[in-house]
Amino acid sequence: MNGPPPSPPASFPAFDVSKSEQSDALTIVGLTVTYRTRGREREVLQDVSFRIKRGESYGLVGESGCGKSTVAMATLRYLPRNGRVKAGRISIAGKEVHSLDAVALREMRANAISMVYQDPSRALNPSLTVARQVSEAFEASGATYDEALTRTAEMLRKVRIAEPERVMDSYPHQLSGGMQQRVVIAMALASQPALLILDEPTTGLDATVEAEVLDLVAQLREEFGTAVLFISHNLAVIGRMCERVGVLYAGKLVEEGATQDVFARPRHPYTVGLLRCLPTSDRSKDTDRLDTIAGSLPQPGSVTQGCIYAERCRLADDRCRREAPPPYRVKSQYGDQMSRCHYHERAMELPRVTALHASDDASDDAPSDVPDNARSAHDHSPVLRAENVSKTFHVPGATLRAVDDVSLELAKGETLGLVGESGSGKTTLAKLLLGLISPDAGSVIELDGARLPPRVTNRNDDQVKSLQIVFQNPDSALNRAHSVKRLIGRALSRLSSLHGPARDERLASLTQAVRLPDRYLTSRTRQLSGGLKQRVAIARAFAGDPRIVVCDEPTSALDVSVQAAILNLLADLQRDRGVSYVFISHDLHVVRYLSDRIAVLYVGRLLEIGPADAVFNGPHHPYTEALLSSVPTLDGHAGEPDETRDNSRTQRIRLSGELPSAASPPSGCVFHTRCPRKLGAICEQQDPPFTDAGDGHRIRCHIPVDELRVLQRRD
Repeated sequence: MNGPPPSPPASFPAFDVSKSEQSDALTIVGLTVTYRTRGREREVLQDVSFRIKRGESYGLVGESGCGKSTVAMATLRYLPRNGRVKAGRISIAGKEVHSLDAVALREMRANAISMVYQDPSRALNPSLTVARQVSEAFEASGATYDEALTRTAEMLRKVRIAEPERVMDSYPHQLSGGMQQRVVIAMALASQPALLILDEPTTGLDATVEAEVLDLVAQLREEFGTAVLFISHNLAVIGRMCERVGVLYAGKLVEEGATQDVFARPRHPYTVGLLRCLPTSDRSKDTDRLDTIAGSLPQPGSVTQGCIYAERCRLADDRCRREAPPPYRVKSQYGDQMSRCHYHERAMELPRVTALHASDDASDDAPSDVPDNARSAHDHSPVLRAENVSKTFHVPGATLRAVDDVSLELAKGETLGLVGESGSGKTTLAKLLLGLISPDAGSVIELDGARLPPRVTNRNDDQVKSLQIVFQNPDSALNRAHSVKRLIGRALSRLSSLHGPARDERLASLTQAVRLPDRYLTSRTRQLSGGLKQRVAIARAFAGDPRIVVCDEPTSALDVSVQAAILNLLADLQRDRGVSYVFISHDLHVVRYLSDRIAVLYVGRLLEIGPADAVFNGPHHPYTEALLSSVPTLDGHAGEPDETRDNSRTQRIRLSGELPSAASPPSGCVFHTRCPRKLGAICEQQDPPFTDAGDGHRIRCHIPVDELRVLQRRD
């Protein structure tokens, strides 16, 4: 936040701070923010009002582009040059933000408010040690250099960093993502701020690290009495962390109330739609199609009459398109609930999207051009087999065993989910299957029973086309300079059998299959939303009729509405084309929804593999048990009446210590250094064999399966 602060807007209204506002950590009243683009001002926030009490946690949810981060930037008075506060007021701990001069504003940013961003690696200076960066935060609050170093070590202990002195001497790139995020939180809490803003702080983290970070925020919030504004598209995280929640849509707050009220009985169709998009523990691709929200966000300032959600709402009528709904307020179980919907009492009656018209930002489902004989469920014959696959990296001073003796099979039309913490070897294993890196000697990878050359450069055209990948971030995989038509067309050009009209026909069928409207074919990827970019990436991967597609975190950066549409699309393409997936994700709800079988990796070792229901329902390996216990959930069926909700909760299992290094993995059972169910010396000395839990479910643990079943039922 360098440079002079922007001047207060000339039109900013004067007001007297009330006693209630003085007792609030944050008060926002009637906030309207505009961005000037192409010579025209567009309202990105319209009349937004909410308040956060001292020590309270408030969640702000909505799709990308709804204005969540703009609220944070306006609160910090750090809008970009083309942005301005057109109307409204913001006060922090009783002080009006836009009335402060440069010195007072700098002091407020240093002492009263802190922010934690989504990507910790971008918030940390790669050229400075952790000690220097964290101590600067204390020095900004008036501490001497020596005092700052002492308090830095203390704060790193508070954020559960073991050996803080060692970490202080480290540079950011030497730390894991979870460690980096804890360092950023330590910096944010150095001043014991009245308000902490968290903008998607756990998006890229594993389930266990995410749970640790959330536990940490809750603990420190209680200790320091800090209020929290939690911005996230992960509704389960909001449900766990926040007492109250506000739902933003196209710059307007369309619903607000106690989190338990809003999530149990939402009163706005948009909130109902968001909750129904979520994959839950009792849903799978074979039994239940995810709901989606049709259409897309309107352009800022484009809706001048009626309800801003009317064009996407299946309850909307002429009144909705004619009259903008006021904020209706009702008494709910845990407090007042506000909804900007004329029919808020009927919001729960919102018709569900059916398989006949389940699309989000495209046209209705297009019929596939795939012949009927291709539409078959997986027949259990292995299309891909990996046996005793290992990968060792040799780096200066160390030998890293990233994948260690992994064997698995993938059937035709099947999805195998790969789960485990960052550094467990998931992506390395995927690259080995694709031939992007070579495995160690003795590793065997077969396609349809024929051995694959280790490197993709030595595979023939049919083998290359048979295995494709969809990356987590389509921006890094798609050339921004090319049109959508050229990106997909280049993939089709590798098919020697397709020329001229045949290729155009195939291009059209692909875009229909991924529900990408023709109007986007001439667009550059920079002009597309995240969901549309991922559709382009999927169409390109399917251009050569692949047998197997590796999906590496394909939905982690997407909103829940776009995620639901992509998951439905992957399920449809699998059903229509008989393709198999290797699906990598940190989100275990997503993995369970899409996967037929699950493989659990830890420090390169396969600890458990089996049918998805068996792995999730137990008995499971103690590591799997810890992963599952770390996942935040919206209990039962979000968006359904209370009587259908299952309020059971799994006790959170906290794993001690960090993931061991692949350069020096533990002896015996690789998990014994963190295992809460460790038996003793046998775990330290002997590598456990796989034991059969039935129906192809295998667990690598010294504890007998029946005993694991009893222990896990008891807990």
